[in-house]
Amino acid sequence: MATYTALSQGIYCIDAHNVLATMAELGIDDSQVKYVIPTHVHLDHAGGAGAMMQQFEQASLIIHPRGARHMTDPQKLIEGTVAVYGEAMFERLYGRIEAIPEERVIVAQDLDCFSLHSRELVFIDTPGHARHHFCIFDAASSGVFTGDTFGLSYDEMKLMPRGLLPSCPPTQFDPPALRESITRIMSFRPDRLYLTHYGEYQNPAAQVASFNRWIDEYVELCSRTEPADQAGDEALETALMQAVLDGAPAGDARDRIAQLMQIDVRLNAQGLGHWWRQNRHG
Repeated sequence: MATYTALSQGIYCIDAHNVLATMAELGIDDSQVKYVIPTHVHLDHAGGAGAMMQQFEQASLIIHPRGARHMTDPQKLIEGTVAVYGEAMFERLYGRIEAIPEERVIVAQDLDCFSLHSRELVFIDTPGHARHHFCIFDAASSGVFTGDTFGLSYDEMKLMPRGLLPSCPPTQFDPPALRESITRIMSFRPDRLYLTHYGEYQNPAAQVASFNRWIDEYVELCSRTEPADQAGDEALETALMQAVLDGAPAGDARDRIAQLMQIDVRLNAQGLGHWWRQNRHG
C-alpha cells in the first residue's frame, strides 16, 4: 500500500476540504497519509493542520523546532494573526484552529530525512521569511517545497521577467538570512520549485539573481521611505506596488496583477516597516 504525505502548504482551515476532495479523486484513503507537514506555522500554511490531523488518524505532524509549541498550543499564534488581520478577516480565513496532541508531533532538525516508501524528504532550515521555516527537498522529483522562502508568484506574473517576489509579512523578515536560505536551497540543485503561492516554477536557477535583486530593492525602498509609523508604511506600500507594476504588462493584465497583489503588498509593507524600525530604531 502506498503511503502519502499531506504537505500543508497554503491550506486554510476551510481549504482542508479541498485536500480531502483531491485525495478522494485520486483514490487515496485517509489511512494512507503518513505525514502532515506545514513548512512553517503562519496560519495560511498551518491553519488547517489540526483539522487534517483529526482526519488522518494514522499521521504524524512534522514541524520546525521553533514552531512545535504553536501547533500544540496555538493561542499565541492566533492572537498574533488577529493583530495583523483583525477579528473579522481572521474568522473568514481560518475559523477554528485545532491544537494537535504533543505525542503526534515530530520536530525536524536541519537536514533531517524522513522516508516515504521509495523516496526521501530532506528538511532544510530556511529562515528569512520566518525563523520557524523549513523547506523540503524531494530528490525523486528534484523539487523543493518552498513554503514562503522563495516568495510568491501568481499565474499572471509567471511570464514577467521579475515575477517571483519575496514575501515578508510581519514580523520576522531578515534579508541576509533569506539570501542564505536561497543559497542553501540552490545547493541541492533543484529542477523545480513548488510554491505555496502559487504553483510550480521550473529552471529555478534562472530566478535567483532576480529574486536577490528584489530583496535589495525592498531594503532600498525602506531606506527611501523611512517607514517610522503607519503613514510611512502606507508610503512604502505605494512605492512597493509601483515597483511591482513597473515590470507588469500594460492593460487588463496590469490591472489584474494590481488587484491580486493588493493584500500581499500591504502585508509586505507592514513586514518591511517592522524590520526597518527594529533595525534602524531598535
